[in-house]
Amino acid sequence: MKNVIINAMGTVIRLSINHNQPDSILSQAESKIHTWEKQFSANDEHSDLMKINRMAGIRPVVTSDEIFKMIQLGYHATLTSNQKMNILIGPLVKLWKIGFEDAKKPNEQDIQYAITLTNPENLELNEATNEVYLTKKGMEIDLGALVKGYFADQLQTFFINHGVTSGIIDFGGNVITIGENTPTSRSWKVGIRNPFYKNSNPLAVLDIQQQSVVTSGIYERYFIKDHQLYHHILDSKTGYPVNNDIASVTIVSDHSVDCEIWTTICSFGQASQNIELLNQIDGIEGVIVKRDGDIVSTSRISMQKKYVI
Repeated sequence: MKNVIINAMGTVIRLSINHNQPDSILSQAESKIHTWEKQFSANDEHSDLMKINRMAGIRPVVTSDEIFKMIQLGYHATLTSNQKMNILIGPLVKLWKIGFEDAKKPNEQDIQYAITLTNPENLELNEATNEVYLTKKGMEIDLGALVKGYFADQLQTFFINHGVTSGIIDFGGNVITIGENTPTSRSWKVGIRNPFYKNSNPLAVLDIQQQSVVTSGIYERYFIKDHQLYHHILDSKTGYPVNNDIASVTIVSDHSVDCEIWTTICSFGQASQNIELLNQIDGIEGVIVKRDGDIVSTSRISMQKKYVI
């Protein structure tokens, strides 16, 4: 098994593959990652995505097929999730700056104005021409809730098409696997992080084969002000971080981008209701760690609980 570590997209990416010429394959994968970073970054003023955002309220922008496809997917998820996942959350994200040194609680007037810039009705997509138009100045598309899953799926397909028989792709916690875990010829073991203690042992271990695991939680990026924790999962309807009984959401599915969408959706509402919903959806499994330390999961998931909070 050949391994490589890549620092890109604001995270540490780990690729491990079993192949008779791994160096060439991994080099091509790294090149793809840096290309995607230049295209999709919401923090790079020169990225293809930011070209669309700079033209907000001015004119439509013709995009590549790949970016248009991603925006179209995100737009559909935004509408069907009732904006729980909202690709137009950009103005709120940049207002709060959670995850950066200058993170702060904005004033109410700025929050309310930013909310007006997140309405999906103000996004126009022309499939015939690949044109994307943000009709109000100040609007911004942020694909951060989708892109790592999309990239992971693309790399899995690339590796399989080039003869990789076994491997694991880890986009900073977004994991997708290929084949079996050699040399044991068993399923992969993926741990669920303890949302309350950094660098601790996993709370549970999932058995995974040819699937993806994605976890999102309030512990990832946050700041504390006046004894109040403000995390990065923002509600585009209230303008504030989501407030419920959920500490983290882990989703297991065949496709990493589906995991991304459902971790975001299930970060809203209440844990028990989300598990009931997931139990009704074929191909999507979930584990939710509640703020009180309780762990709830869908009925079909293969999981070993290792530690109790």
